[in-house]
Amino acid sequence: MTLDENKLNDLMAKTVADMGAAASGVLVIIGDRLGLFAAIAERGPLSSRKLAEITGTKERMVREWLAAMAASEYVTYDPTTERFEMTPEQVALLADQGSPFFLASVFPTIAALYKDEPVVSAAFHHGMGVGWSEHDAGLFHGTERFFGHVYENFMLPSWLPSLENVMEKLSRGGKIADIGCGHGASTLLMARSFPQSSFLGFDAHAESIHLARQRLKESGLKNVIFQQCEALAVPPGSYDLVVFLDSFHEMGNPVGIAGHVKDLLSPAGTLMLVEQKAADRLEDNLHPAGRMGYSFSTMICVPGAISQGDEDALGAQAGLLRLADILRAGGFTRIRKTFETAFHMVIEAKR
Repeated sequence: MTLDENKLNDLMAKTVADMGAAASGVLVIIGDRLGLFAAIAERGPLSSRKLAEITGTKERMVREWLAAMAASEYVTYDPTTERFEMTPEQVALLADQGSPFFLASVFPTIAALYKDEPVVSAAFHHGMGVGWSEHDAGLFHGTERFFGHVYENFMLPSWLPSLENVMEKLSRGGKIADIGCGHGASTLLMARSFPQSSFLGFDAHAESIHLARQRLKESGLKNVIFQQCEALAVPPGSYDLVVFLDSFHEMGNPVGIAGHVKDLLSPAGTLMLVEQKAADRLEDNLHPAGRMGYSFSTMICVPGAISQGDEDALGAQAGLLRLADILRAGGFTRIRKTFETAFHMVIEAKR
């Protein structure tokens, strides 16, 4: 076999870049957790000594961290002053937790994937999949933090208003089911915003429901109930709205679930799917966002659905056409994409 030296060098450069990204990801977690990014954003430009003083950390550790972050282009270094600062774009992605573009919260989830490597590797052989409860607990909390932040920025301003007549129903008092609610961040967000409506959050993971109930108690809300329940076992309720937020593609038997949800809805009810923004063809997803989607899907979504008995699991990059086909097979006739962001698409389905 003859190697093309130019192609080899190009691939090696890409691989080294990936190795650097993988190694520096844990430093993003540290910078977020210790408030290093936030301090630079608020007080920069800063020397390593001043940043250590502000954050109560050791200067020599901070100095090396700053060098790594500058090499990653996550902070900016001025060699004439030997100080570090952050551009508005760096702040939006790594320091401003209120920004709709904040991505530092994703990195703890990625760290959990590395911890899960042994159980997922085993699943390649035994073929039984990996249930949600088998994952490292860091995945649950990282998922809540990242997606909870996304929901806060998009649910009320964009996603719900994109649906036909839903805002009116919620405002005057409707009945809503949040299936695959996890720790309940999305359910509680909607319940706070629409006190006239009643909300039921369902999730198959017992520990998630336990934590959701704790969050509910702390919130003081009276219009929410959380219940441990598989999607196919959600009890009848004539719901005005049923939502799946980044959860539908992880469930076994999606056609059966779609049919069950159709029967749960009131005659004028709405199903809202919020799913990963993905093209319908593999070749159209071969880009950085698609790589991330397929990677998460390999580690979490596909083995999760397989653990529920679904050998032909959807995966996180299902695409609009495939999702629409599943909804039609479940009995829905009116299906449309109503909104999309850089990472998500909103799908509305009615009878």
